[in-house]
Amino acid sequence: MLRSRGAGAHQDQNIRLARCKRKSNLHRSGNSIAKPTLPVWLRHSWPVIIGLVLITLPTWRFIATQSWATEQGSHGPLVLASGLWLLVRMLRETRALQKAPPLWQGYAAIFLCAAAMVFFRIAAVIELEVYAMYGLFVATLFAFIGFRALSMLWAPLIYLLFAVPLPDSLVAALTNPLKLWISETAVSLLHMIGYPIASAGVTIQIGQYQLLVAAACAGLNSLITLTALTLFYVYLSHRANLRYMLILIVAAIPVAIFSNLVRVLLLILITFHGGEAAAQGFLHNFAGMTTFAISLFTIYLLDMLLRRVFRAAGSKAAAA
Repeated sequence: MLRSRGAGAHQDQNIRLARCKRKSNLHRSGNSIAKPTLPVWLRHSWPVIIGLVLITLPTWRFIATQSWATEQGSHGPLVLASGLWLLVRMLRETRALQKAPPLWQGYAAIFLCAAAMVFFRIAAVIELEVYAMYGLFVATLFAFIGFRALSMLWAPLIYLLFAVPLPDSLVAALTNPLKLWISETAVSLLHMIGYPIASAGVTIQIGQYQLLVAAACAGLNSLITLTALTLFYVYLSHRANLRYMLILIVAAIPVAIFSNLVRVLLLILITFHGGEAAAQGFLHNFAGMTTFAISLFTIYLLDMLLRRVFRAAGSKAAAA
């Protein structure tokens, strides 16, 4: 009996040790599964990324030196950096949907975009070359993750479009009506309060000074930048509510135009009271930064107001 009890106790101890080892192995395997790892396609896509950078390097050089170096394109690096951050962040959320399409579809998309980029480069149509380069990056991403996962990335892909320069013809078509409206409105407002001011097109005469409303003051720069930042902010805050996003993005357009009207008014008054040198120096840039900050603050106030409106509407619907 003593021997059988000792053998039984020894057997029970072995069973407990086996159970402890099994729990330890399960805990270790669970930890290894829980660790975040990069997708297989991303870990093995570095040769493709290097090839894309080398192919598109001349286009990037043009964007950096000819577009981002100007006032109208100064928002480009900020949009590119934040857009890539948002794209990488959302790629993790689409991991369950990532499925590479058939090889012929991926190769066809890449070939068409690459051929278009080379064609526009040879034809020296740089604006279309830039958009063909953008299409090449999207086509490459499609070849790795498929259409379903790509469609979930619509917000960062649209946002990244704001990093590339607009065609000159489109810029002229958008800025000319804005320049005329802003100059005429500014002249009318200042004339009503007694300033000696008149205008002929986009040329403004106030006292002995003559000003020209340039494209940078016409609202397009602030309009593009403010719309891009609004899209970025609203998507991070309210991406579950598409209607909410559209309302704020549409609201950014009149806010940007009005802020540029205020900017032109400030520059006219600075020129009249402080001289042309004052208006072209630090105060010129300060007026632009001030009006843009006011625009961002206005969008934030609209966001707070819309939140209250939507909450009130939701509570009424729940009560009914």
